[in-house]
Amino acid sequence: MIRKYFFGLVLLLSVPVSQARAESLLSLIDHNLSFAIKQDSLMAITMLHYPGRLPQTINRQGNLVTCSPTWWVSGFFPGSLWYLYEYSKDKHLESYAQTFTQRVASQQYNTDTHDVGFMINCSFGNGYRITGNPAYKQVLENAAHSLSTRFNPVVGCIRSWNGTQWEYPVIIDNMMNLELLFNVAHLSGDKRYGQIAVSHANKTLENQFRPNGSCFHLVSYDTITGRAVAHKTVQGYSDSSSWARGQAWALYAYTMCYRETGDMAYLHQAEKVASFLLNNPHLPKDKIPYWDFDDPAIPHTYRDASAGAVICSALIELSQYVPREKAKEYLQVAATQIRTLSSPAFRAKLGGNGDFILMHSVGNLPGHTEIDVPLTYADYYYIEALTRYRNLLLGKPLFPRK
Repeated sequence: MIRKYFFGLVLLLSVPVSQARAESLLSLIDHNLSFAIKQDSLMAITMLHYPGRLPQTINRQGNLVTCSPTWWVSGFFPGSLWYLYEYSKDKHLESYAQTFTQRVASQQYNTDTHDVGFMINCSFGNGYRITGNPAYKQVLENAAHSLSTRFNPVVGCIRSWNGTQWEYPVIIDNMMNLELLFNVAHLSGDKRYGQIAVSHANKTLENQFRPNGSCFHLVSYDTITGRAVAHKTVQGYSDSSSWARGQAWALYAYTMCYRETGDMAYLHQAEKVASFLLNNPHLPKDKIPYWDFDDPAIPHTYRDASAGAVICSALIELSQYVPREKAKEYLQVAATQIRTLSSPAFRAKLGGNGDFILMHSVGNLPGHTEIDVPLTYADYYYIEALTRYRNLLLGKPLFPRK
């Protein structure tokens, strides 16, 4: 397994960036990370009164909605706190991060969902990367084992959902959870986890994408033959549409897969997805997408800050693996997204928005849930994007480790 960690200094030497613009962006990033510390600290104080719960969103009345550790978003708030502690070295944030990370510890044994990757890698994964706590490493290994039990060698993929109308559903979101397997393959030396991740990535690459680089939300497989038998959506506008967050997951995940393996097929796929996104006529000038690129109501429909934040974080990393001109394009788009998400149009005021950072995300519009609300994972990927771009500007490793 090849683990590639590139340094921003190399890129900054090859892609001219005016000192004034870099300093302006760095100042903006620092300002918003400082804001995130204040806002997430307020959230942490509030959540201490909800034992065993994690923040999820707000309801139509503006009241906080929390979730149990078993819900797929449970690991994002602890992960946000780890990023903010890494930035600030604030001991209060470290304590909060430890407290809320522990709230999702039970999910290391959860074999009922592919989302154990989101739950554990975002929380314990960041905690281990930053602190080196050996207890966290064991949790990661247990979680990888749990996730691996959902792998079917005939299909070649990890099953996403249980008890559905589809025989063997695999959603594009599932690609994100491969990072846990790659991480543990590296930490433990157990190559089996990396092999499962590669199999899933290859089968998804073969069956889940259209010629233009966009992806279906869901593919169902025949467990006897391993063939793809249905291409559907659950959270997008239609089976043939391009659900924005699904495209964001694809971009982020194949960039990550290239980092972890060095397989050029993954890099080419990430570039193809990026081309679809950045050249799409329905991508607004401020680079924050509508919830689905094919909603006929555009421009009179909802934006999705969560998709924008995921795309932003992914483009920053992808810029490190491509030639100069593409790198410049990706970073310019990411900088625009950071400025947009950090503006009053998307970033909340201190103490508002249920103590979430970003406004205007969409969870599941067809399911009539979480429409035009804050979402905990939007905040997580926004903070991650700020952190990554800051590291580039300062010439630091994109993935600093203890």
